[in-house]
Amino acid sequence: MPVGTAFHERTLALCESLNYREWAGYYTVSAYETHHEHEYNAIRNASALIDISPLYKYRLSGRDATRLVDRVVTRNVQKVKVGQVIYTPWCDEHGKVIDDGTVSRLEENTYRWTAADPSLRWFTQNASGMDVDIEDISESVSALALQGPTSGRLLKSLITDGDITNLKYFRVTSAAIAGIPVDISRTGYTGDLGYEIWMPSEHAVTVWDALMTGGRAFDIHAAGMLALDVARVEAGLLLIDVDFNSSKKALVDEQRYSPFEMGLGRLVNLDKNRFVGQSALIAEKKRGHAREIVGLEIDWPQVESLYEDVGLPPAVSPIASRVAIPVYKEGVQVGKATTSTWSPTLKKMIALATVRREYAKPGTRLQFEITVEAVRHSVRATVVKTPFFNPKRKTATPV
Repeated sequence: MPVGTAFHERTLALCESLNYREWAGYYTVSAYETHHEHEYNAIRNASALIDISPLYKYRLSGRDATRLVDRVVTRNVQKVKVGQVIYTPWCDEHGKVIDDGTVSRLEENTYRWTAADPSLRWFTQNASGMDVDIEDISESVSALALQGPTSGRLLKSLITDGDITNLKYFRVTSAAIAGIPVDISRTGYTGDLGYEIWMPSEHAVTVWDALMTGGRAFDIHAAGMLALDVARVEAGLLLIDVDFNSSKKALVDEQRYSPFEMGLGRLVNLDKNRFVGQSALIAEKKRGHAREIVGLEIDWPQVESLYEDVGLPPAVSPIASRVAIPVYKEGVQVGKATTSTWSPTLKKMIALATVRREYAKPGTRLQFEITVEAVRHSVRATVVKTPFFNPKRKTATPV
């Protein structure tokens, strides 16, 4: 049975809908109100506060900490500076992705590593013979995502013992909120200006209260997973068990993805020191990957016309769909859309899809299956570059 996070006494009081889901053994709010519209609007137009504590979190320290991280992930950790955060996948020996997450270099040989799935065993197995301490801090450290265009000004008004005015994208710094020491990283899962705040779990409620009280002038709203799901699709960000599968949980080869297939080839440094899956990835790079995750824009006027033909107004769920939908090229299936949603900001229907590589080039015209009154149709879809939504404020400094 799930348990509450360190913020549960606050999130429960705000959750009018009682719409919860389970995330890594914790109760997580899907939507605070009966509809997630206000929460989504806070992400894109104000400030949204999201409890991301269920993430698995690990602290690595010791003489060989850098060596271990570099052995496991596909990126070159030797180039990562203290105070820098990287997003990275890590693979099994066959070059298939086990998980993805962020790695923050807090000190020369100290890292905080986040993951969607439990990873302690994998890290420990790869640390054999190394002088490194791996600590599971998933329960002792809580985390909040403060996301949205007013999030920077809100944080600046609250923090002491630190400064985020010129904190760059994917960098981390230390500060205090309401007297509680916290780490603040300029990261997030929304594709907008935003921060993630890491704090001791015993002081989590104090930090929450300070943010919610100080955030009133910035129109802050607590936001749940439904709003976050729409935002992350607009940002072109992938979700494990939906857009790709961990190779450790995949039942058939089709469910296993390499970083190249996930569109993350830029995050694979094949010429660095030896790492898990390197040989397989070198071979895949030479022969080419067979498929790739891409963005799709669906022809909305064509969707509207299908509904008009049966005398109905167009109907699309405000909730991002995680149901796989066939994607065709001239009547032949060439892939599947794994997440699709209406984008309130872009006023477009968009999707993340896995397609055969020859159809992955931006501008390629495909067809997307849609069902109207129990009748299947195909509508035009165009491959586009992701992110779909990429505001300048996401990376701009100063804030």
